[in-house]
Amino acid sequence: MQTSGSEIAYVIALSTLVFLLAPVFLLLYIASYNRRKKDHIIEKQSLQKEYEADLLKTQLEVQEQTMRTIASDLHDNIGQLLSLTSITLGSIVTADEKAAKKLDDSQQLVKRSIKELRQLANLLHGERIIETGLVDAMDQEVEWLKKSGSYEVVFNNNIGSNPGLSAEKDLILFRLVQETINNIIKHSQASVITITLEHTGDNLLLTLSDNGLGFIMEEVSKKGMGLTNLSKRVKAIQGELDIVSVPGNGTTVRIKVQYP
Repeated sequence: MQTSGSEIAYVIALSTLVFLLAPVFLLLYIASYNRRKKDHIIEKQSLQKEYEADLLKTQLEVQEQTMRTIASDLHDNIGQLLSLTSITLGSIVTADEKAAKKLDDSQQLVKRSIKELRQLANLLHGERIIETGLVDAMDQEVEWLKKSGSYEVVFNNNIGSNPGLSAEKDLILFRLVQETINNIIKHSQASVITITLEHTGDNLLLTLSDNGLGFIMEEVSKKGMGLTNLSKRVKAIQGELDIVSVPGNGTTVRIKVQYP
């Protein structure tokens, strides 16, 4: 049986078409595979970020719960003991003037201790910080630090009484202030601490600086020194953290968050 010229031409045309279309389908398949692979990677990264965010939130909640527990214990237990001590001292009657004066002085010291204890409990208690606002809480922290007599503390508040942030951001920013001050006290040997709150465009900028020893970032990052906690807390409020430190010339910590 002899094949006609038209049939041969048809077979050649079909073979040519298949030959030309095969790479196209192959390219489409590769593109589809790469797109699915990319979507899978993006989804995996998104899930990882969500997991890290949930884990960070849980860690911060645990830390806040610990703070509240400590605050409650200070206020309820130690505060009660001091109150009972004050009542006991007040109930003692003596004819000796010197002894009476010492008892009165002791009672006044106990009352002062109760007042200081309540202020400390308030600073540790997150819900009360949220109620009074960031600026008021920072004022209390600065006053508490000044009472030690070891530091000259300058607080430059350039935002007024209400920064307009969320209660959660207020609380985390305040914990960042406490964490940074704690690092200064433990490691810097500083004598002057400067805290500044200001607006920069659409952001709130919190700056804490000291005139202490300073450090080399690469060395300190390996040891921790609280920098990990700072980074985690800033990350929790989608903020930016910048730390500049020069050995012998102190340290400056800048935290920028969206405002309001």
